[in-house]
Amino acid sequence: MKVGMKIFSCLFLVLLLLSNTLLWAQDKDDINQTNIASGAIFDDKALLEGYTQKYLDQPKDILLEMIADDSLGAYKCTAALRVFKEKYAPQVLSKEKPAIIKTLLRRLNRSDSPFVQVEIEHTLIVLDRFQYFDSMVPALIQKMDHYNPVVSTMAYDDLKEITKNSLYPREARIVFENLRKELFLSRNKLQNITTPDLRLQQKLDLLRWSIKILGTQELKRLPNEVINLL
Repeated sequence: MKVGMKIFSCLFLVLLLLSNTLLWAQDKDDINQTNIASGAIFDDKALLEGYTQKYLDQPKDILLEMIADDSLGAYKCTAALRVFKEKYAPQVLSKEKPAIIKTLLRRLNRSDSPFVQVEIEHTLIVLDRFQYFDSMVPALIQKMDHYNPVVSTMAYDDLKEITKNSLYPREARIVFENLRKELFLSRNKLQNITTPDLRLQQKLDLLRWSIKILGTQELKRLPNEVINLL
């Protein structure tokens, strides 16, 4: 009996070590000695910006291969997506879009990284605004409440970029309704707030943009707690 328990314990230890080794193999792709020395290993923003700079000269086809690679680390995938979005997505030809969108949707469904998700959600809107605005903008609004401040900031910056030149009532309506629903649910928490924190202020800024397009009559549909803050 004791021998059996010892064998079981040894097997458990081996499995645990193997598991940790596999996890390290997945994550080490995003870590190097420079990051460790500089402290950037603990800084999501620094890692993302570092890899983004590194990939700026990569051609479109290589970036798409990186995005499609299941073994690529989250930081590297996010950086590849960002470079593709900013450098190539606005100029993608119509005949190329279906295959690229398929790759992005596949990665979105497979990834549990909020960094990757935010970049894909914005990229899909850049590629096909009409088709993906109404599904991806609500997802980005939800990401504004993410516990990681880098994810939250990424989502807000993307939403600002998406809406800055838009004058379409359809798009303003999507933003307004999603924010209105969210603010109604949290109106009790807003009662005693006189000065909005950063995240709430960002939501109010987007809300103002939507009201500017839809008209001030929409104010009647907001809770009093929100109107006071506006």
